[in-house]
Amino acid sequence: MSGFKQQIAKLSSAEEFFDFLGVPYDPRVVSVNRLHILKRFHDYLALDANLEEAGEETLRKVYRSLLESAYQDFVRSDAVTEKVFKVFRQAQATQLGGQGFVPLSDLSRS
Repeated sequence: MSGFKQQIAKLSSAEEFFDFLGVPYDPRVVSVNRLHILKRFHDYLALDANLEEAGEETLRKVYRSLLESAYQDFVRSDAVTEKVFKVFRQAQATQLGGQGFVPLSDLSRS
């Protein structure tokens, strides 16, 4: 594991990620959306398959860019609209006529 990845693996709070990567942020936006921002950041990282081969400088730039993108998603929008977490997507499906509850009798062993 590279030095950069070892360092970033030790971070825990959203603010630590922003500070470590040098991404400016409004504490009010982060305090309301911290989990959503970090989840979106994680999702963006998962989409970039070329990161395994990247050098540390490239990794830092990519991580910074993806964190900025995740943050901006919630500056321009909100958690309900962005639907990062499954609970928001399920709520929308239920509102659109989907089934919000599945009884145990409907489940079968595979």
